[in-house]
Amino acid sequence: MIKADLIKEISRLKKEKNAIILAHNYQIPDIQDIADIVGDSLKLSQEASKLDAKIIVLSGVHFMAESAKILSPEKKVLIPSMNAGCPMAEMINVEKLREFKAQHKGAPVICYVNSSAEVKAESDICCTSSNALKIVKGLKEDKILFIPDRNLGDYISKQVPEKEVISYNGFCVTHNRIRMEEIDEAFEKHKGALLLAHPECDPEVVKRADFVGSTTEIINYAKSSSEKVFIIGTEIGVMHKLENDNRGTGKEFYLLSDSLVCSNMKQNKLEDIYTVLRDETNEIFVDEEIRLKAKKSLDRMLELS
Repeated sequence: MIKADLIKEISRLKKEKNAIILAHNYQIPDIQDIADIVGDSLKLSQEASKLDAKIIVLSGVHFMAESAKILSPEKKVLIPSMNAGCPMAEMINVEKLREFKAQHKGAPVICYVNSSAEVKAESDICCTSSNALKIVKGLKEDKILFIPDRNLGDYISKQVPEKEVISYNGFCVTHNRIRMEEIDEAFEKHKGALLLAHPECDPEVVKRADFVGSTTEIINYAKSSSEKVFIIGTEIGVMHKLENDNRGTGKEFYLLSDSLVCSNMKQNKLEDIYTVLRDETNEIFVDEEIRLKAKKSLDRMLELS
């Protein structure tokens, strides 16, 4: 089926089935263009909790679809590709988390949303890259466990030196690929450019950045800035919205590294969205006991956001 027909059929099925498509900023441009809502993990979590659609197609990776199901158990949540996982989320499980907690008894666990439902259920509160700093500051405890991203944990710890933030040794394989020489090359090639980087990057990369923030924060910063040239230190999917939002402004955007492509995020295709809408396949299920425990962590996050 050609793209125009696919888009037409997806639109028809959405109306027929009272469905809505949520897409992460890292999705391919074709999916961002047909999605009802495009955003980062925080925005997708918030929207999933208040939608009145019967079916949610979450075009992202598995933990995002799980989060939508946790917050909206009465809805049917579908993911375009079951192969769209998250290597960082797979770096920790309940057993590893319990071992980590046992080494630091009494410290609350802040769980980055890039994690499984089971891990969220074993944690005290969730966070995203958009609200992690706010949540850490909001907790009364001086000692905090941060899982699973060591890079985001390091970035947060430097913003709150009055607290001890102990990070689990996980990381985003995509953001962690960036080499320091690539930054030097980018600055040499694009004189006067600002580097906008995601806090999932290595601390040395973050240190070199002119602005550090989530995908949405990077998009908003670039749009509001009076500067004209930007080097983007996050997944390539963000480039589509940056370019769309800034047409006619004379602003230029350059991806920091060709390696900033998440193969897992790119698993989802237009054809997959059409298929799951048509057949209502790839449904996400979460055990009810786990869901209720995980929901407490997500609810606390949303309350503080």
